[in-house]
Amino acid sequence: MTRCDWANSSPAMQHYHDTEWGQPVHNQQRLFELLCLETYQAGLSWQTVLNKRAAFNEDFYNYDIERVAAMTTADVDRLLTDARIIRHRQKLMATINNAKIIRDWPLKQAYSAWLWQFVNDQPIRQAWPTSRDLPATTTLAIEISKAMKKLGFKFVGPTTIYAYLQGAGLVNDHLASCDWAPEHRKTNY
Repeated sequence: MTRCDWANSSPAMQHYHDTEWGQPVHNQQRLFELLCLETYQAGLSWQTVLNKRAAFNEDFYNYDIERVAAMTTADVDRLLTDARIIRHRQKLMATINNAKIIRDWPLKQAYSAWLWQFVNDQPIRQAWPTSRDLPATTTLAIEISKAMKKLGFKFVGPTTIYAYLQGAGLVNDHLASCDWAPEHRKTNY
């Protein structure tokens, strides 16, 4: 199998690449989980986040938005003692903040529909030849980042949002040579 080269660093990275990365996600809870994971990754490696994912799922009730939104600073203090996760107060507080925003969504359309409207409900395909060609961010990620910040989301800078768009399949950045690229797959979105 030919994968995007970043995916070959470990079996966990291969599994994530093969089963999740770039697959279109519309489920609100799942989109929330991916957003949280990308915020944890800021300044760290994705491998680190994957290694701690199960503990994060446990600590944040499998990213049940209602339950996470109800968490308090006392919960964050407790989480800061859990060596199984990335213990960064602002990132943990952002998780709770962002859950509250999605729970109390101020717009008529659901969060998922709002996010997907930025790509006209169709994944954007970019067939980059190598990982070196992948940008750290794009004008689309900058636009979404600004819109999310305006709504009150935290830890949603353009680089984080671009990784989020890739992970949630709004942008399909499987390399042109990757067997998971749409042009190599028998099924389309």
